[in-house]
Parts: sequence; C-alpha cells; structure tokens
Amino acid sequence: MNTIAVIDFETTGLSPARGDRATEIAAVLLRDGQIVDRYQSLMNAGLSIPPFITQLTGISTSMVRQAPPAERVMAEVADFVGTIPLVAHNAAFDSRFWDAELRRIGRQRHQSFVCSMLVAKRLMPQAASYKLGNLVAMAGLPTAARAHRALADAEMAAHLTLHLERELMRRFGLDSVTHELLGRIQRASAGGLQGCVERHLRERKMGMIKV
Repeated sequence: MNTIAVIDFETTGLSPARGDRATEIAAVLLRDGQIVDRYQSLMNAGLSIPPFITQLTGISTSMVRQAPPAERVMAEVADFVGTIPLVAHNAAFDSRFWDAELRRIGRQRHQSFVCSMLVAKRLMPQAASYKLGNLVAMAGLPTAARAHRALADAEMAAHLTLHLERELMRRFGLDSVTHELLGRIQRASAGGLQGCVERHLRERKMGMIKV
C-alpha cells in the first residue's frame, strides 16, 4: 500500500537554529488516495509565544503551558509516522523543525520529504500564488475554518497532495503515484515535467524502481 504522512508545524518563529521551537504538530496519513488517520497536539517547549505568533495562529503562552512536554509529543508523533515518507507544504521549513525536535529526543529522520508547494509549481504553473490556502481555493478543495493551526493546515496540504496525485494520473495515464515520483517532480526543471514522468515510467517498466 502507498502510504505517506503529511505534516505541519506551528512554531515560535522561522528557524530552530535561532532558538525557535515547535508549538504544535499535526500528521495526516494518506493511503491509496484517502485520509486514514491523524495525529495532533500542542507541545510545551518551555518558551513564551510572541504576540505576533498568537495573532497569526491563536496559540497563546497559556495554551502551550497546559500542553504535554515537547519531548513527549515529538516521540509520539515520530512513533505515529514511523518510517512513512513525509510531505509538507514548504517542506524546507517543516523539515528543519522536524529534524531539530527529533534531535532533542535523540532520534533522527530516516525518510525523505516531498514539498507539495514545489510539486504544485510543476503541475499548477498558472497559479498566481503558491501559498497553501490559495492553491486549495484554486483547486476547489476543502478549506479549513482557521488556517495556521497544524491540523487544519496538514489536512489542507493532504487534500492538495491528493489533488496533485490525481492530476498526474489524469495527465499521464498513471494507475498510482508514489512518493518517489513526487520527489522527482519537485526537483524537475520548469519545463521538465513530461520527461521526468517518462523516465520514471521507463525505470518502473524495467524494474529499476518499486511500484
């Protein structure tokens, strides 16, 4: 079965290298075109939440002070995801926090990330903006009541990922789309989508990659 985990963090800032920490994490499991499971939790990293973050997300210092310790939450979500391949919208951001929070509990990531934003740039080149909410609205997908909360954003990114997979299947006559193919597409040049998929199909036919 083809399973991926779509994750989203809310954080105190933009960079764990500058001391920013996660305040909330969500993971949505997709299997064979369906959402099959979810994990979500606020997480207490012992930091106060900057006012502009509270304004953006609605997450306050008092909320995270009542949340489970960040170390416990990260261990739970890491166990929930296991070695399932990962997807995030703007994965360069989420992957940094995923790796930083894992290191704090003595673990490391063993799977790759795909960025749904980069894949969308290849499949939806007409988009005026590649912000998650804009792409979801453009594709007519389910929207969240409030953006910038981890589960809401993870579910929107999951629906976007499923939309991108369906679009690939429609355009190229594929019976399924793997995480490996999405990873290739995110690295393809602006005009390289056709060649990327054709190489994937040739290699799959030759048994060079798993279906």
